[in-house]
Amino acid sequence: MASEASTALHVICFGNELHGDDGFGPAVHARLAAAALPAGVRLMRADVAGLAAIACFEGCAQAIVVDAVQGFGPPGSLHDLDASSIAADAAGNEARAGFHGAGVGSLLQLLPAALERVPAIRLVGVEAGHIQAFAPGLSVAVAAAVEMAAAHIIARWAPP
Repeated sequence: MASEASTALHVICFGNELHGDDGFGPAVHARLAAAALPAGVRLMRADVAGLAAIACFEGCAQAIVVDAVQGFGPPGSLHDLDASSIAADAAGNEARAGFHGAGVGSLLQLLPAALERVPAIRLVGVEAGHIQAFAPGLSVAVAAAVEMAAAHIIARWAPP
């Protein structure tokens, strides 16, 4: 069982599809759910980056977090970020770390205290253009990035 955990990859999609571009994670989840997942890859959806989401990081050697970000480029731009530096940045200022509200950056900061073994984590994020409560639907730029993000993630789990 330990060898399986050491090769496992969790893809964890965060966001709320009722809040505009915050629905990026759920949209990528839906796209990836239609793909054939290889052995050792687990696709998960965690709408809220609360304490319950810590369980998504258990039992894997690697995790890819998918979420909307802010402050990294023009709306719709795709980013592959080192999650450890973002979690460290969250200690000072969540907004400066590029995440909307207190969320994934703060959650990542808690992982070392909550888990016996923290997986290697990357964040695949899209620059959000419009996040607004109870305004469902992605902006055109963010919707266009969903397929690019899915292809990027699939390439990471494909054999070299």
